Amino acid sequence: QVELVESGGGLVQAGGSLRLSCAASKDTFSRLTLGWFRRAPGRERAFVAAMTGSGGTTYTDSVKGRFTISRDNAKNMVYLQMNNLRPEDTAVYYCAARFGAPSRFVTEYGYWGQGTQVTVSS
Repeated sequence: QVELVESGGGLVQAGGSLRLSCAASKDTFSRLTLGWFRRAPGRERAFVAAMTGSGGTTYTDSVKGRFTISRDNAKNMVYLQMNNLRPEDTAVYYCAARFGAPSRFVTEYGYWGQGTQVTVSS
């Protein structure tokens, strides 16, 4: 069982930055692929970024160059640094984990946090 707890959401103006954090409870944290997803109002949960235990990353096109996923295996933490935020980035952001290769599909992640709200004002 993996427990995930997100933090760091909030309200920010367009062009601003936020850093989301996710704490994971698992001794085998370094083996996990960790992902960030988001659910915008009225939309389905969607992939944002993922990172393997060895550091490989993948991003959805709309956040490339603005968002950076990173992890600290010693602290069992994963982060999402979000820069140059846009109103369309407004969503509930979720941390997710799986054993295996990175995936963009919600159904392939078995562990989820409770979500943290990010609101970007124009």
